[in-house]
Amino acid sequence: MSIFSRSMRVTALGVALAFGSLGVAQSEEGKSVFPDASRVAAVGGSITEIVYALGEEGKLVARDSTSTYPESALKLPDVGYIRALSPEGVLSVNPSGILALAGSGPKEAIDVLKKASVTYIEVPETFDHQGILDKVRIVGHALGADDKAATLASSIDADLKAAEELTAKVAERKRVLFILSMEGGKILAAGDHTAANGIIKLAGGVNAMEGVNGYKQLTDEAALTAKPDMILMMDSAGAPATADADVFSNPALATTPAGKAKKLVRMDGSYLLGFGPRTASAIRDLAVALYGDQIKG
Repeated sequence: MSIFSRSMRVTALGVALAFGSLGVAQSEEGKSVFPDASRVAAVGGSITEIVYALGEEGKLVARDSTSTYPESALKLPDVGYIRALSPEGVLSVNPSGILALAGSGPKEAIDVLKKASVTYIEVPETFDHQGILDKVRIVGHALGADDKAATLASSIDADLKAAEELTAKVAERKRVLFILSMEGGKILAAGDHTAANGIIKLAGGVNAMEGVNGYKQLTDEAALTAKPDMILMMDSAGAPATADADVFSNPALATTPAGKAKKLVRMDGSYLLGFGPRTASAIRDLAVALYGDQIKG
């Protein structure tokens, strides 16, 4: 067992004991609505966006570091990165409830939070049209705002349908390669069951890595076989993590259709991959980048 794992287990045990003293505090996991929604900690950028879109932001007491939109959310205390939470950090804001996106972690920390005397509601996520509507309804129900959630879901549904319709008549679909990173010249690309795959499909594109599960390192041979027409990457704060020139000079990409045409699109990560209230706009932007005058914007 690594030093980190041992430390995490000791921390988990300590927090579990602290918040479950004398056996009075019982697990509040498994509920779908907060008995007390006055001080909710939101974990997951799309969760926070939905809360604000519902007009329920007054119930938030904290957010995670991926919750950067809307800008006013940045005024809330930051309890850490969604995949690297600490029980102490989340519980230090004294929340009455924790509303977390599925996949939050690490597992040891989440296990502790689920056993604390705070209602923990996990919001499932699928990277498709219906998944966004489900998230809105689940978040709204958790906060006791079902009517608001129904109205918001209806509005988002209409926006998504209109955005998807833009590419309905496109005959020749463009192939898109989403690159998460190129550290050390090694390309980490998105396959099936990823947010990138979901947004590419919604925008009328074809994932150049379809048939590959999750994020995988791309070999030179695989890049040639993928034949992407466009490379899609996330924008990062400040200078791009990988300069455009470095992307196109990579031997695995240089001779692809995207490399030859130098077709690279960068979009804000939370906007592109958030699968929340802004996704319809992200679909439109990506569709226009792919097809331009072929579609009606």
